[in-house]
Amino acid sequence: MTTMQVLFLIFAAIILGSAYKVVTTKKMIHAAFWLIATLFGVAALYAMLSAGFMAMVQIVVYVGAIAILFIFAVMLTRKDLRDSATPLNDGRFLAAVLSLLTFGGFFLLLKNWTGFTQLPSAEVPADMVGKLGTALISPSAYILPFEVASVLLLAALIGAVYVAVGATKNK
Repeated sequence: MTTMQVLFLIFAAIILGSAYKVVTTKKMIHAAFWLIATLFGVAALYAMLSAGFMAMVQIVVYVGAIAILFIFAVMLTRKDLRDSATPLNDGRFLAAVLSLLTFGGFFLLLKNWTGFTQLPSAEVPADMVGKLGTALISPSAYILPFEVASVLLLAALIGAVYVAVGATKNK
């Protein structure tokens, strides 16, 4: 095995293990921290694919904004961070069967796909990052969705602060 394959297996194990902990941990704040570990693992995979821009976007947007916003929302609402109910319910068996059926369906669909046997080209066109940057800030492309998402996140944060302040005044 090559070094890249070993690194891929290590990062894949980190991603799968921490994703499992996200959905099975009892404390919400711990789930948020496991989510951050999962997102860092995905960023490492992007870096291995020579997609440095996507790795940095993954860290800045998902780890730096979404996960931290989730942690602030949990902390500001002052909910008991320990759920009394068990994280797993009686539908575990059905969920496992549906997961296996979904995996089997994807496997059958992708079994004959040639993308698994072909290696991607290591070279990225020189102007690809420039075109992406232009598209992200162009008024006719993606600037409006980014602005809407930023206003939505700001409104969620203001709402969490308002709820937290209102909850402390009523006590």
